[in-house]
Amino acid sequence: QVQLVESGGGSVESGGSLTLSCVASRNIASPYCVGWFRQVPGKEREGLASLQIGLGETTYAESVKGRFTISRDSAVNTLHLKMNSLQPEDTAMYYCAAALRAWRCDLRSQESWPYWGQGTQVTVSS
Repeated sequence: QVQLVESGGGSVESGGSLTLSCVASRNIASPYCVGWFRQVPGKEREGLASLQIGLGETTYAESVKGRFTISRDSAVNTLHLKMNSLQPEDTAMYYCAAALRAWRCDLRSQESWPYWGQGTQVTVSS
């Protein structure tokens, strides 16, 4: 088992940047997947970015490609999501997730991600 705790959410103006962090309760042995998702009330959760540890493959949703960057700091069991050029449509609750013993990461299937953080709110004003 692994617990995930997000932080770094807040309010920013349009065009601004924000970096989210997700701390895992323990080190995870490769291979595994880590990722970021977001959800607006009443809408389906959207996969944003994933990082496969073992192969090093990174994927991004088209909605955030070129603006968001996923990275990991293994020394402190922490995952980051650097978000640039934020727009009001990026306003959502952001979640980190993990899938153990995974060689492939599927951002389209929430069911394939067993571990989730509690979420951190990001609000972008116009």
